[in-house]
Amino acid sequence: MTSDTTDPSYWLNWRFFLCSLWVLISVGLGLFLICKYEAFNRSKRVREENQQEADGSLCKDEAWKTCLKGIHPACLLSYRLIAFLVLLALLIADAVTSGPEIFYFYTQWTFSLVVIYFGLGSSLSIYGCCINSNKSDAEGGSYMPSSVGGSVDMSSLLKNSNALQERHSWETVDACVYIFQIIFQVCAGAVVLTDCVFWLVIYPFLTAKDFRLDFLIVCMHTVNAVFLLGDTALNCLRFPMFRFGYFVLWTSIFVLFQWILHACVALWWPYPFLELASPYAPLWYLAVGVLHIPCYGVYALVVRLKHMWLSRTFPASSQ
Repeated sequence: MTSDTTDPSYWLNWRFFLCSLWVLISVGLGLFLICKYEAFNRSKRVREENQQEADGSLCKDEAWKTCLKGIHPACLLSYRLIAFLVLLALLIADAVTSGPEIFYFYTQWTFSLVVIYFGLGSSLSIYGCCINSNKSDAEGGSYMPSSVGGSVDMSSLLKNSNALQERHSWETVDACVYIFQIIFQVCAGAVVLTDCVFWLVIYPFLTAKDFRLDFLIVCMHTVNAVFLLGDTALNCLRFPMFRFGYFVLWTSIFVLFQWILHACVALWWPYPFLELASPYAPLWYLAVGVLHIPCYGVYALVVRLKHMWLSRTFPASSQ
């Protein structure tokens, strides 16, 4: 069905009203969850008292630690670097082959976010490996005796200086770690949603009969999930359920972007179920919105089962 999306009558109708209602409810739910449960919205005293128990609290070394003590953080670093390079190469190849308009799709939005996740994760893993190396050097370093005759204690000065430098480094990396944790949870839900919708809905039912899969299309809807699951198996990141709010906001931003773009320019819709002229548009929007819940929940279940299995199988080594 083709329609002039710049025509006011395309938007001023009951279909758009209902679709807008679903999106507004989703945005409201996401903001409510973030404002109520996110750690940076709590008072400093509450964060300190509940640092270990709170799901949303910031565990500073969580971004580069592995799930088991026996696995060196360098292994996670190597994996993230390989994943980053492979995914970035696929994204560039897709953009070169299909043109910049490929970023018109939710798939490429999510794929780009996964690339950012592995790029930021590689940087944090490098930082974590440096921290571990410095700690090992400090523990194995030689003893520096105190000066006599009232001279300055160089050992104490060095210790205080190192403590100040480390505190400054932690404060600098805090924001990056927070962003990294949030991106991880958004990627998890968005990757499951993207791949499931493509393989279970779009490809079998909504594509033309002469449509043929190619290497890049298959990679864009499989490799992201494979690499993300591999990282999940190695890392020790938690998966708080309230960050479902960020996942909902991510999709809502994509929908709002599409609406604004189509209101200004007459364009084709990247996905048939975004077409507002269809009488079934409100049902499509509602169905895709509800689909966010199992997509996020399935990945949360995978993470929880992983931690349960590791804690029972490797109780002394599980992190």
